[in-house]
Amino acid sequence: MKTRRGMTMTARDDRDEIILSWQELFDLACGFLTAHGLSQAQAHALAGALCKAERDGCRSHGLQRLPGTVETMAHPAFNRDADPVPQALTPAVTRLDADYGFSILAAERGLPLLVTGARRLGVAVLAVNNGFHSTALWPLVEEIAAHGLAGLSMNPTHDWVAPAGGTAGALGTNPIAFSWPRRGRPPYVFDFATSAAARADIALHRQEGRALPPGWGLDAEGRPSTDPAAVLAGAMLPFGGHKGSALATMIELLAGPFIADRTSRQSATFDGGAKAAPCHGELIIAFDPALVGTALGKDEAAQDAAEDLFSRIERQGARLPGARRHAARALSESRGIAIPRPLHEKILSMMPPAG
Repeated sequence: MKTRRGMTMTARDDRDEIILSWQELFDLACGFLTAHGLSQAQAHALAGALCKAERDGCRSHGLQRLPGTVETMAHPAFNRDADPVPQALTPAVTRLDADYGFSILAAERGLPLLVTGARRLGVAVLAVNNGFHSTALWPLVEEIAAHGLAGLSMNPTHDWVAPAGGTAGALGTNPIAFSWPRRGRPPYVFDFATSAAARADIALHRQEGRALPPGWGLDAEGRPSTDPAAVLAGAMLPFGGHKGSALATMIELLAGPFIADRTSRQSATFDGGAKAAPCHGELIIAFDPALVGTALGKDEAAQDAAEDLFSRIERQGARLPGARRHAARALSESRGIAIPRPLHEKILSMMPPAG
């Protein structure tokens, strides 16, 4: 099979989806981004993140976001050639200005200094400024865990979410992700929006003609609604009432003013109606869980205590966060990565003619 850019694909297909290898999926995503003028470095970083989400069954954060990158790249401030360079402010703090490109490239380039700092000092901070939102946070914190470190990442978005008890947007969906390394096993990883659902999930419901569960959002008049279009035009709701609202506020502060970047309201103002992805800061923290334990001669005991906690959760039949992703990943690695046929056709239809 040939794409409009001439890339050969060996996709197996059925009525509803097609199956691509990792390389085919990556070539599709990267080829789309570079065809629309994105630099090779940014395209590689973003395509990799989107493909990881697709591989792991997180479709709302996978290639579904690829067509929207065209709108983001059309923003007057977007820099298709952004080339972020790490700046070590202290041995524990690294800053990268994403230079108004996609934030994922800056985050990846800051990772080596973050890991080095955490191993040396026990904790290190990476602040990414002026980056357009990329996709899920978990791929990066999972990579931090691969270095034997615990990771934490968070960012504001746009002010789409009403605070608990409110009726209009004031907070972002404000995702937070955490990872904990495990011996001989995949890391413990969670990644979730502090809204009742990610905005991409609501958009997916609208695209598929499905009603929302109650409690996900309000219409433009502040009334509860299960209509995804009405909620997208109104306000989303935080998960857990006042608890999710407070957590979202914490993320606004730590990944906004704390690192001298935008709040969700300021990000929406910066967008100026362009309907681009939010342009914001991202705070990433790495911890070395062995440092104190090793100094006290209790590293093994600490690791055993963590595994006992995970085991007690699983023995009750509960699922550890990340388990579903790893199961989907194993399936993708054995059969290839499935993407919806309409999405594949839409991506190809938006590909500029070659030459």
